[in-house]
Amino acid sequence: MILRNTLCWIVGILALLVSSCQDEFDFITDGSVTLEFSVDTLRFDTVFTELGSATRSIKVYNPNQRPVRIGRVYLENGEQSSFRLNVDGIPGRIVENVEIFGQDSIYIFAEVTVDPDQPLSVSPFVIDERLIVETNDQVQSVVLEAWGQNANYFPSRFNKGVPVVLSCNNGTITWDDPKPYVIYGEVFVDSCTLSIPAGTEIYVHGGIARNEVFGTFNDGILYMLNNGRLVIRGTREEPVVFQGDRLEDVFAEEPGQWTGIILGPGSRNNIIEHTTIKNSIFGVYVDSTAALDLRNSQIYNTSSSGLVGVRSTINAENCLIYNNLANSIQLVHGGDYNFDYCTIASYGVDASAVAMSNFVCYDDPLVCQQRSVYRLNARFRNSILFGTRRDELIFSDISGGEQGNLFNPFFQNCVVKVDELLTQSEGLYADFFDNQCRNCINATRDSILFEDPNEDIYLLDSLSVAEELGEPIRIPRPIATDLLGNLRDPERPDAGCYEWQ
Repeated sequence: MILRNTLCWIVGILALLVSSCQDEFDFITDGSVTLEFSVDTLRFDTVFTELGSATRSIKVYNPNQRPVRIGRVYLENGEQSSFRLNVDGIPGRIVENVEIFGQDSIYIFAEVTVDPDQPLSVSPFVIDERLIVETNDQVQSVVLEAWGQNANYFPSRFNKGVPVVLSCNNGTITWDDPKPYVIYGEVFVDSCTLSIPAGTEIYVHGGIARNEVFGTFNDGILYMLNNGRLVIRGTREEPVVFQGDRLEDVFAEEPGQWTGIILGPGSRNNIIEHTTIKNSIFGVYVDSTAALDLRNSQIYNTSSSGLVGVRSTINAENCLIYNNLANSIQLVHGGDYNFDYCTIASYGVDASAVAMSNFVCYDDPLVCQQRSVYRLNARFRNSILFGTRRDELIFSDISGGEQGNLFNPFFQNCVVKVDELLTQSEGLYADFFDNQCRNCINATRDSILFEDPNEDIYLLDSLSVAEELGEPIRIPRPIATDLLGNLRDPERPDAGCYEWQ
């Protein structure tokens, strides 16, 4: 009898213990679990100048009364990641089945090792990826962010999505450090000239960002305010290059990585010489009443237009603009524009080499009752405007030709490609080659023009129709050489940015 009572007592105790354990380890299994993190971005604030490592930690807190089992903690880039993890004492790039008791926490340690002497494709300027935490049906993440190369991070290394005004009391700031410059955020220049000498390398970090000024947008902006001025003085031997900061093979020529250069309303006396601008949303955006002199430069691989002018003044010579996913040159709301010896190539997209208008609509474009109109003067000399569309020129004149002083495009000694333009708008441009395009060639898809546009080689073919098409340009200034510095024929130069050799 005593033995039997003892056994019953032991069974009861064990049952109570099992019940207690079940209560204690009653994990939340539905999708309502939300963990809290000590930071949303874990930054490694070291700029590596030699091979080295840095470690940072994140505290993960379970605010629930019941325990939680994290299914997986892992790095987005897997085995290719520059980071390593230790999750609650367990190392690895993937850690599974991590438990956090109710109202308790764990630590995740992240380490990064960087060799700044490796190529940028291996150790880029900004190394960032997501640390991902999967709990039941919930997926949460923390951004890991480190700086892998010794560079000038401007305006700072903690500036993603943050607009910063650069001012120098109407003086000059010169980016002449031999180390590259990395624009990280949005740089607004006011009461200051930003001078960029030959050979400067500029990398721009893009990516989705949010702030009160722009809302949600792609980061990486260099913006000249009303009293800001940009002077870039590259040379043929040492050009200035603007590009995205991701140079892995998959990103090297990817468009839309950063926003672009904006010359804001009223910004004057901007000069860009011997400069390459690529991988952006747009190359240069010249806003209302701003002015730009663009010489011996290239703009390509943009996810929108290469060059945009909005009621502005642009003088361009010996420029190559290509691989743009919208109209390569977009001239809106009028303005004053001169293009000499330029090659504008628009291949493989449903967009034209040049589109221009003398108005802007503030309501439905199909109605356009609320609008602003301003006269447009656009002159192209010794240039090539070509691509795969039937029409590589788009004209939008709000007056329909009734006010001649409002819309004045003029082409001289140019290679163009037009078809429907000659018959649209009730024949408004039927006499295009008599009135607006003097000594021009209307090339076709069968015309011989470039060496190999499929490989982005826009040197002239030996049988190019652009050879000897031009006339010497001496006003407002002589242009005696091409984009590569080759002398042009003094009597019969070729059209486009390259003189055939």
